[in-house]
Amino acid sequence: MSVVGLGTWQLGADWGNVDDDTAGEVLDAALDAGVTLLDTADVYGGGRSEERIRRALAPRSDRPFVATKAGRQANPHTADQYSADNLRGWVDQSRRNLGVDTLDLVQLHCPPTEVYSDQRVYDALDRLVEEGAIAAYGVSVETVAEGLTALQHPGVQTIQVILNIFRRKPLEELLPAAQKAQVGILARVPLASGLLTGKYDETTSFAPDDHRNFNRRGEAFDVGETFAGVPFEVGVAAARQVAEIAGDAPTAAFALRWVIDQPGVTTVIPGARSVEQVRGNVAAAALPPLTTTQLADLERVYDERVRAHVHDRW
Repeated sequence: MSVVGLGTWQLGADWGNVDDDTAGEVLDAALDAGVTLLDTADVYGGGRSEERIRRALAPRSDRPFVATKAGRQANPHTADQYSADNLRGWVDQSRRNLGVDTLDLVQLHCPPTEVYSDQRVYDALDRLVEEGAIAAYGVSVETVAEGLTALQHPGVQTIQVILNIFRRKPLEELLPAAQKAQVGILARVPLASGLLTGKYDETTSFAPDDHRNFNRRGEAFDVGETFAGVPFEVGVAAARQVAEIAGDAPTAAFALRWVIDQPGVTTVIPGARSVEQVRGNVAAAALPPLTTTQLADLERVYDERVRAHVHDRW
């Protein structure tokens, strides 16, 4: 699959308004540019993201790999909700939304930590593979420890984890362990919710329905999903230095190239709300690998600007 995919949370909800026409243009631009992995979830807009993907793919003969996620519909979101019946129901709903008999990949969507060690959950997923409802399954995690637990289960094919210049902990243990187990890594939030585009300053504001406005302290869901858990002002200052290190390269593509270069990463899945953003993201694949000097400079920015502000949980 392409080393740059497309995350589609923004085509469902929580990133400000994206209408049907714009969503279709974004998806078409990504597919036309050679993107072969789309990542979505059943809760992105209550299925809106999945349905928009179905409509975009309907007239095409070239079908990309579509990864979806399940579990966040659970109410309350507790470990006991991850039953075989609920998993089957969530999978069937995504099959309808995407218009397919078999889902390419279903990822547990950042469930309660104890779910990652519950063999009954993996048994249920194995049955769905045997029945042809899903082709494969993986997990989306918030912490390295959760990812390492999931790797102990042989059916897990992929791990999705936050990874970017400001969020480095997965490099220490998780990526090497996944490589050894031949498990794919999908790197999400690679631009730290836009911080690493270099386009924001201290005065930048976001729409009321944008998680970058309402979830800065984790009010609605895990704070790591918003600016990678880095305080906005800290991230803006650090991103200026990243832009200087990038030099003539576009800052966003440079930041994505850093992720692509990390051993063990299969695909990076930035979101995009415009055709221009899609093309800018895809261009990262054509950039040369970062130099030793650039890598050292980026690590220094992290150590001096960001490390002290990263939450202990990660």
